[in-house]
Amino acid sequence: MVRLLKPWFTNIGKRLVKRPKLYIRDSGLLHALMAIRSIRDLTTHNKLGASWEGFAIEHAVRAIGKRNEELFFWRTHSGAEVDLFWQEHGKNWAIEVKYADAPRFTPSMASALKDLELSHLWVLYPGDRAYPLGADVSTLPLTEMRDPWQYP
Repeated sequence: MVRLLKPWFTNIGKRLVKRPKLYIRDSGLLHALMAIRSIRDLTTHNKLGASWEGFAIEHAVRAIGKRNEELFFWRTHSGAEVDLFWQEHGKNWAIEVKYADAPRFTPSMASALKDLELSHLWVLYPGDRAYPLGADVSTLPLTEMRDPWQYP
């Protein structure tokens, strides 16, 4: 019913958020609790981004195939973050979720790439095409999120 993501801690000299993130895994239940009864209610609701983030995280977790204990988020007190972080094949990987038509490379992404030594960062979004945002960063439509190892 709920997903609790623990924070990823590294000793990088930055103040990190250490409180877990809680997601309601069933977006229909979340919408009912927030009295969202139509697509219009959802698209105008101030929690649209949070709803999208939870929905996308659930989709990504299934595709990644990791246990909840192997999945984390990372956020600094200055605002740099990734929504989902994991390790596989001796490398660090991450996903950032954006509800935007055309996500762009941000300073937060640059910080995450450097501080977490990411092999790749995917930005999941509701669009319809994948495109690069920079070295080791690319957008990925949620509808194309499958096994992440098939992507660069």
